[in-house]
Amino acid sequence: MAKVKILLAEDDVTMVSLLTTLLKMEGFTVVALQADDDVPAAVRKESPDVLLLDVHLLHQSGFDILDTIRNSGDISRARVVMSSGSNVRDECMYHGANGFLQKPYMPDELIKILKQTIKSA
Repeated sequence: MAKVKILLAEDDVTMVSLLTTLLKMEGFTVVALQADDDVPAAVRKESPDVLLLDVHLLHQSGFDILDTIRNSGDISRARVVMSSGSNVRDECMYHGANGFLQKPYMPDELIKILKQTIKSA
């Protein structure tokens, strides 16, 4: 069975490092993007099982990125879990997120929501 692929769109390099290590330890394949990468293009290229998307990237809005994904026929069904230090769960879900995690979160919360999101496909 192929490993589950997680695409990380997070601008905090420490968080990227921690998430990459944790997810790899849990058996996931991880592709981490740079802060200003074209996230929808990366979703097309990588075909991740889940995109873990920060709401506030360096020069991009996670909401705008999610809107673009949801309005792009070829990737509109991509599974997206959003995260933020602010409680913007309702706004994330309104934009079409499959899940939300408020930072700081525990590793087991992350793994649980990723597995739930994958199973819901």
